[in-house]
Amino acid sequence: MSFIQIACAVAVPLLWGYQFVAIKVGVMEFPPLFFLALRFLAIALLLIPFVKRPTPQQFGPIAAISVFLGGLNFGLFYVGLGLGSGSMSAVAYQLTTPFTILLAWPLLAERPSPATSAGVLLAFVGVVVLAAGPGLSASALPLTLVVGAAFAFAVSNVLTKRYGPFDPLMLMGWSSLFTVPQVMLMSLLLEHGQLASLITADERGWLALAYTIFVGGIVGFGLWFWLIGRCSMGRVAPFGLLLPVFALISSVLFLGDRVTPKLIVGGLLTISGVALTQVRSSARPI
Repeated sequence: MSFIQIACAVAVPLLWGYQFVAIKVGVMEFPPLFFLALRFLAIALLLIPFVKRPTPQQFGPIAAISVFLGGLNFGLFYVGLGLGSGSMSAVAYQLTTPFTILLAWPLLAERPSPATSAGVLLAFVGVVVLAAGPGLSASALPLTLVVGAAFAFAVSNVLTKRYGPFDPLMLMGWSSLFTVPQVMLMSLLLEHGQLASLITADERGWLALAYTIFVGGIVGFGLWFWLIGRCSMGRVAPFGLLLPVFALISSVLFLGDRVTPKLIVGGLLTISGVALTQVRSSARPI
């Protein structure tokens, strides 16, 4: 990976890590699935007028990506985060990386190198350190929902790589449009108070929604799809392990969590593991 690609790969979990705070604030003001539907509707309206229409061959893959990335990944994640803690969700969501690497091996013929395998293992030691202790305990339901979201995200990563490359903004705009009816239907079936929340939500709720649309959504996923189109999943996916580090830092800064030795050690181990995955191998393309 080039220096610019590595910088972008670090920027994505940074933006998504701070998005944990925005989502946590947002789902306190709006029903979680309704909040998600508003996010995807706004992204679709902002992007579709300015991007190309998918080709007939692209409609099927984009629809499938929307199911796993939008309906399942975000749907399960927003509900799980709303029920559980941000820290627990940040840690559990890191299962996206091994899920992606495991799926990429048989489906994309991307066998992980020894350095990548060692780096993922080291980074997960860091995640385990971050997860240790009673402060991150959670009930089984939100944990299960977030793990399910991680697997759905991994499937969407592999689908994006297998059927791409796509124009990042085109993929984001049209997959968002396809996602809106999915999450809106789930919201209508499982939630209440959607219209009332539009009236009662305060400034923090609307700012949280704006962050998920512009920063975590358009910028974050635009960079992510761009990286997937140009680098192997074995190179890109391990950067997702930086997400809990940034999520916990954002919790310290904005939600009042304390900096602890566990946070420092776990963060350093995770960052070191991601760095190890970038060791070049002359026998493997990037």
